[in-house]
Amino acid sequence: MGKVAILTDSNSGISREIADNLGISVIPMPFTIGGNDYFEGINLEQSEFYEKLSSDITVMTSQPSPDVVMKTWDELLKTNDEVVYIPMSSGLSGSCQTAIMLAEDYDGKVEVVNNQRISVTQRASVVDAIRLAKSGMNAAQINKALTDDKFNSSIYIMLDTLYYLKKGGRITPAAAALGTLLKIKPVLTIQGEKLDAFAKARTVNQAKTMMINAIRNDLETRFGGVDPELCEIYVAHSDSENEAKQFAAEIEDALPGFKIKYIDPLSLSVACHIGPGALAIACVKKMDI
Repeated sequence: MGKVAILTDSNSGISREIADNLGISVIPMPFTIGGNDYFEGINLEQSEFYEKLSSDITVMTSQPSPDVVMKTWDELLKTNDEVVYIPMSSGLSGSCQTAIMLAEDYDGKVEVVNNQRISVTQRASVVDAIRLAKSGMNAAQINKALTDDKFNSSIYIMLDTLYYLKKGGRITPAAAALGTLLKIKPVLTIQGEKLDAFAKARTVNQAKTMMINAIRNDLETRFGGVDPELCEIYVAHSDSENEAKQFAAEIEDALPGFKIKYIDPLSLSVACHIGPGALAIACVKKMDI
């Protein structure tokens, strides 16, 4: 049986410390801030990122350079027979398609998983990949299993502000001004490739209820039932850890039997476009391995 290395990017929310504990590798996502280059988890931590984001400094997301990606693969292949690379969703970044193209030169030794995951759901895929590798699957088999499973997840995100969507050109200034005036808390969703509008709430509590009800509906209609034996639930946030912990407790009250698996910061690539104060709930159907 060949040895398979598991690799992801920092959009998964997996820190270097967690990666070391899991026995995997993580490529840090790059940013350009005020004309300077930064790398998530290397020389750019969460607190510094939000400090810069709230200023007038221009913050731009990017994707890992082909050189960084290939050097990482080459290094892993020195001690492994194959590499499974799980980047962020192809619908949210071009890094996945770039990696797929680069992997064509590796004679099947590198498999790039395009299973359209991000943040805590991407982290769940990484954990599944580790289990699949330990079960004896090769890289191609792991890729197929994760890709076949790609729609067995949901994410709902409540934004605290419309400012960053306006700043990034994703909504018009007029729409942002109206939404701010009406104190609208938009709820977005990731179902597969894209980040889409889901609902509009007038209060934080209303938004939380909408998200919990949406997850409950997904559990009932898509994932086999409201059963903690079938699915795991996660919470993510952008610079609002205390609120995330409170939300997690509310979810556990609303969905008896479920214990929140992770409470993670949202990846900075997502937070860059939605700003601080966001709360997210996600569920992933457990994979039979």
